[in-house]
Amino acid sequence: MTEPRASLFTPVLIGGCVIILVSFSIRASFGVFQIPIAQEFGWLRADFSMAIAIQNLAWGIGQPIFGALAERFGDRRALILGALVYAAGLVLSSFAVTPGAHQFLEILVGFGIAGTGFGVILAVVGRTASAENRSMALGIVTAAGSGGQVIGAPLAEWLLTMMTWQSVFLIFAAGIIAVLAILPVMRMPPPASKAELEESLGAILKKTLVDPSYILIFIGFFSCGYQLSFVTAHFPAMITEMCGAIDPTGTLASIGVTTTSALGAAAISLIGLANIAGTITAGWLGSRYSRKYLLALIYLGRTVIAAAFIMLPITPTSVIVFSVAMGALWLATVPLTSGLVAHIYGLRYMGTLYGIVFFSHQLGSFLGVWLGGRMYDIYGDYTAVWWVGVGVGALSAIVHLPINERPYAERVV
Repeated sequence: MTEPRASLFTPVLIGGCVIILVSFSIRASFGVFQIPIAQEFGWLRADFSMAIAIQNLAWGIGQPIFGALAERFGDRRALILGALVYAAGLVLSSFAVTPGAHQFLEILVGFGIAGTGFGVILAVVGRTASAENRSMALGIVTAAGSGGQVIGAPLAEWLLTMMTWQSVFLIFAAGIIAVLAILPVMRMPPPASKAELEESLGAILKKTLVDPSYILIFIGFFSCGYQLSFVTAHFPAMITEMCGAIDPTGTLASIGVTTTSALGAAAISLIGLANIAGTITAGWLGSRYSRKYLLALIYLGRTVIAAAFIMLPITPTSVIVFSVAMGALWLATVPLTSGLVAHIYGLRYMGTLYGIVFFSHQLGSFLGVWLGGRMYDIYGDYTAVWWVGVGVGALSAIVHLPINERPYAERVV
């Protein structure tokens, strides 16, 4: 008699999807605030870009910290702390009137995203999912993040038609606190003992941080952060300002978009919508084929799509085609990268080890967002920084090829 197949949709998976959905709805909306905030205070584009860049860097720094907190004190406590910090950052940011204050407070927002984001959620889902369901479960959670992207930018755009950006920040703060209501239904594994944590984590860090494969994964994830965060932060403003050039005959209405700012928000939403299918597909493929080769193909695909978009005439149609094509590959790297870390180095400290790799992603995010604003202020457009993204994408496609996918424990025996 065969044992029944383990359920894919567990309370931990469903709860994790809800938390990621809300967290990423807020996080994906920040590009929509680029122009309203800059116009209200007369800031340079680089000022608000720096705030988002710092947010992304803080997210990267906070990811391994919250991963370690979850492993030491429990996932539930780490999530509660993350939500509280997230809400505090949003509330305080709504009162910021100088670039310096806004940039400083985005540190809290970044740490809040880390505490309610992929590092903690993917680790707890990975530990509780069965081996046959793990890759697919990671893909579904990542797709929930894309669902947040579908909702976040249009929601922020809609709210801004009725209220100030400060009020929208306060509503978002209430939303991230409300999501804590899902925690009681999530049955999470107990934290490690202090002795177990200190002994085992120290040993695994000594091994992994000098492993060439881990270093290559770290390097490869950089371009993912660069490309995603640059587009999230700057694409809405880029499309809004190019409306006269890309739509001289006023055909936006024919595709259901009535304002240029709405086209930018719709582009971010389309990316997230396409990526729901993309990440689930990546999770399914990751349980059947080599993750490193899948990652190399994804980065190659992104590179080709980005190069084609900037080389061809930019029209409303090309914006939509780009959004759908890039969206299909948008977060597809996340279930594959996290799954690769779990497969090679084990599940016990997946949160910390993936968090360290994710720091590279956020270094790329910082550079993509900041450089986008800086280069715009210097040259008046985003062309140069766009081509940098094409280059780092090609690099990531190459560096994944030499990765040794065998479990580390088997290699050292």
